[in-house]
Amino acid sequence: MSTLTDRLKEDIHYIESLNSCMNCGVCTAICPSAEFYNYDPRIIADTVQRQDEEALETLLKSDTIWYCGECMSCKTRCPRCNTPGGIIMALRRLSQEKGWFTQSEKGRQQYALKQVLGNNILNFGYCVTPDIVKPEMHPEQGPVWEWIYAHRDEIYEKTHSNYQKHGAGALRRVDDESLQELKDIFEITGGKEFMDKIEDYSAQKAEEMGMNMESYFLHTYTDNNGKHSEK
Repeated sequence: MSTLTDRLKEDIHYIESLNSCMNCGVCTAICPSAEFYNYDPRIIADTVQRQDEEALETLLKSDTIWYCGECMSCKTRCPRCNTPGGIIMALRRLSQEKGWFTQSEKGRQQYALKQVLGNNILNFGYCVTPDIVKPEMHPEQGPVWEWIYAHRDEIYEKTHSNYQKHGAGALRRVDDESLQELKDIFEITGGKEFMDKIEDYSAQKAEEMGMNMESYFLHTYTDNNGKHSEK
């Protein structure tokens, strides 16, 4: 049976991102996420490099690997040309494949991303459209967005958008042939199978937590245990 380290070494992100970490901490010093979360990319790179299977399993089941914003600031500063953000990509993929992402609050948010962004891509050809950024679900957008959302049809017209309509223009409706081609690409490359795994593992976790899928979705979208911040 292959170890977690063996599985990681099969991932192109791991191959291209971990050369030889000397644990200098430059990645942590430049990392925006490290300023706000209980997050230290230096420790992650060191854990992966040590090939400590027990520590890796703990990492894969934790919130930690989901704090990275993938800005890749770490890549620009590492004296050994490592990329902790790329290592995180490999760790996330392995966590998703094994279903361990459901063990942490931040990891469970993969279900919300799959339901919103993943489904939107396949159904509409866009990962984000204005109508899904509802003010009650996104209070961080503030009163300006609340006004825009309430007047979005008027704004589509003023900005010459062709939202969800046939023909040319921003946010136009993607034709059925192109959408089918997109779905075929996801099917052939394994993207659809991967999204189905997220769905299946999430359904199992929802049942374990005594929730239906609607409640589980709201949980992944809005719940915060308040234990993520460094401050």
